[in-house]
Amino acid sequence: MRIGELAGVVGVTTRAVRHYHHVGLLPEPERRANGYREYELRHAVVLARIRRLTELGLGLAEVRDVLADDAGKDLVEVLTELDEDLARQEQALRERRARLRTLLDAEGGVPAEGPVSPELAALFAGTAHLSDSPMAAKDREIIAFLETAMPAADRERLVSSVGEALGSPEAVARAGEAYALLDALSGAEPDDPRVAEAARALADCIPPGLFPQSGELDQDGGFLRAFYDDLAPAQAEAVRRALRILSEER
Repeated sequence: MRIGELAGVVGVTTRAVRHYHHVGLLPEPERRANGYREYELRHAVVLARIRRLTELGLGLAEVRDVLADDAGKDLVEVLTELDEDLARQEQALRERRARLRTLLDAEGGVPAEGPVSPELAALFAGTAHLSDSPMAAKDREIIAFLETAMPAADRERLVSSVGEALGSPEAVARAGEAYALLDALSGAEPDDPRVAEAARALADCIPPGLFPQSGELDQDGGFLRAFYDDLAPAQAEAVRRALRILSEER
């Protein structure tokens, strides 16, 4: 048989056959005088077994173990490990689907910044009426980013702190006032007298849990620099002053 005939009989591509040659899974037949490889029945038998094993989910290294005469693992051991691995994947998929269903069933639906945790999605749903505020939208984006970027141990503190900032009608109202003051600075200069009022309002909205120690406020950090660059000059100055207020008061 030629390579195309072998591939067709077994139900794989000629590219796969060549790859199995390359990685040493399928022995290459000797070339005839005309330069063509001539495959025998044993090649088809081995190739068919490779196909069956890979369709079960075995990696090529595991297939090599099974096919080798001096295999470090026998087929039963390899298949047992595969079954255990599939069970772990199945459990992980169930957990992922449960999280997805929680998000899809949440009141208010999936937020524009989603997917986020169900707890954060619920808090965002309470600020949906602030969606016309550019600063509110930016704030939600940053909070969603932080939830993703933070170590797992810090995420609970983040969500708890956001709950303090946005978890009641009074808190949302205060946040709305701060957002409005910041939105009004979009075309202003950093020395605009309204900057001080916006900074004070913003500082009053940030719960102690977010910045419990003044040393945690790194004004020169790369993230804050990028955040300031994304704001209008007066807005960036208001945020700087708000964080300075937090450092001094806490």
